[in-house]
Amino acid sequence: MNLTQHTEEAVKLLKGLISTPSFSREEDITAALLTDRLEKAGIKPAVIKNNVWALANGFDEAKPTILLNSHHDTVKPVKGWTKDPFSPEVDGDTLFGLGSNDAGASLVCLLETFLYFSGKNKLPWNLVFLASAEEEVSGQNGVELALSKLPRIDLAIVGEPTQMNLAVAEKGLMVIDAVAPGKSGHAARDEGENAIYNALEDIEKIRNYQFENTSSFLGNVKMSVTLIEAGTQHNVVPDTCKFTIDVRTNGLYTNREVFDILQSELKSALTARSFRLNSSNISIEHPIVKKGLSMGLEAYGSPTLSDQCLMDFPSVKIGPGDSARSHTADEFILLSEIEEGIKTYIRLLDGLVI
Repeated sequence: MNLTQHTEEAVKLLKGLISTPSFSREEDITAALLTDRLEKAGIKPAVIKNNVWALANGFDEAKPTILLNSHHDTVKPVKGWTKDPFSPEVDGDTLFGLGSNDAGASLVCLLETFLYFSGKNKLPWNLVFLASAEEEVSGQNGVELALSKLPRIDLAIVGEPTQMNLAVAEKGLMVIDAVAPGKSGHAARDEGENAIYNALEDIEKIRNYQFENTSSFLGNVKMSVTLIEAGTQHNVVPDTCKFTIDVRTNGLYTNREVFDILQSELKSALTARSFRLNSSNISIEHPIVKKGLSMGLEAYGSPTLSDQCLMDFPSVKIGPGDSARSHTADEFILLSEIEEGIKTYIRLLDGLVI
């Protein structure tokens, strides 16, 4: 198959994916569509939960292994759609539909890239394709589960809309629940200790706190207080105030390290919902980054989270489309972006030595 044929197959599959609702944890039918595409191409895939993966022909344990990964779950459509989000509609070069940009286009481009190289002999590396589930909710039955079944991975290309530029770093995420203590009393008398005021002291510290290490690609660790709750009635001084902190780490601190620093600085009791979703980065000297830069691709740091956060091996994020279109009404991808996506993925891998 040539590039035109691979592009046609990618668009055909993407239309099928758009037509099939695949909200997080409900991706079984799109998993079947992906399985069918692989089987028709002569590849025997494996399925675990709703994750679909396959090895290219000629797997050799002595060679390094490259993973091509993107996700096939979507968020639910937001209000404001003027089109049917589950009806793929083409208008000139534009294909509309839920999940077309995030991350259906990346997924089908990586799949066709996988099939392109599967037909080649004597590759310098093994190739694994993985269509993961539950990415939009960072679910434990998504890429984390699938990776436990895969062979050792030396490098991953993660497909997300980046306008085919290289995200060489990605911010991590940690959500912290905080409880500021106080002592109840009657609001009319000078008694008690107002937990809201104690919380405000900590919130002001969070607002102004600067971590020492700044990433050249991701900047500073970013912290935002996004929820707050306190009080039972107007005349009672509250004895607790709960608030939530959204933390975006910058690759120079683990989530655990940021948590420990915050706990030492704040009076409130802190509980992290998870330490799993760490930031990621790859050396600018890594062969795939150098190859991408030589092709004219731009290296940058991504503020958005992907399945990279659950990978403990080098990875880059790159894919057709624009992150600004993700999770928006009338989401779309350009057909020309799909063709360029396959072409760029192939160029990036062709001759790559890791």
